[in-house]
Amino acid sequence: MTEAARLKSTIYVGGLDQAVTEQTLMEAFIPFGEIVDITLPKPELPSSTDNHRGFGYVEFELPQDAKEAIDNMDQSELYGRIIKVAAAKPQKDSNEGLGSKTAIWEQEGYLAKYAVSEEDRRAAEEARRAANNQREDPMQGLEELDVAGPKPE
Repeated sequence: MTEAARLKSTIYVGGLDQAVTEQTLMEAFIPFGEIVDITLPKPELPSSTDNHRGFGYVEFELPQDAKEAIDNMDQSELYGRIIKVAAAKPQKDSNEGLGSKTAIWEQEGYLAKYAVSEEDRRAAEEARRAANNQREDPMQGLEELDVAGPKPE
C-alpha cells in the first residue's frame, strides 16, 4: 500500500485515558471495518509512568472505513473522556518546522519561498548606490531660517 493510501486509511484518536490499550481501541473501532494496525505512541521520557502519550492511530483496510469511524466516533466518550477522532496527518520531518534542529533559513522550503535571485540582488544594490550618489543640498528646506526670532505674522 502506498504511503498516501495508507494515510487516507489511518485515523488519529486523541484525548485517551491512560487505561486505554490497543485492545480497547480494537474493540471500539472494529465495528467500522477491518483494522490493519493500531499504534499508541509511548512517552518520550523513559522514566514516565504513563502507558502512552494520550493519543493513538488506527489504520483501517479501506479509506471509507476510516471516514465512517471519524463520522461516528469523533466527540464520543471512551473511559469517561471525550475523544477526538480525525484523519491522520503526515508525520513532519524532524528537520523542518518548529522544534527543528536546523535553522529556518537553512531549510529547503524556506529557501524556495524567500530566495532572491542574483539579478534582483544586483538591481537592488545598484538602486542603493544610485540613491547614495545623489547627495541632497544640506541647506535645502532651511531658506526661511535666516531671520532670527519669532516669525512675523
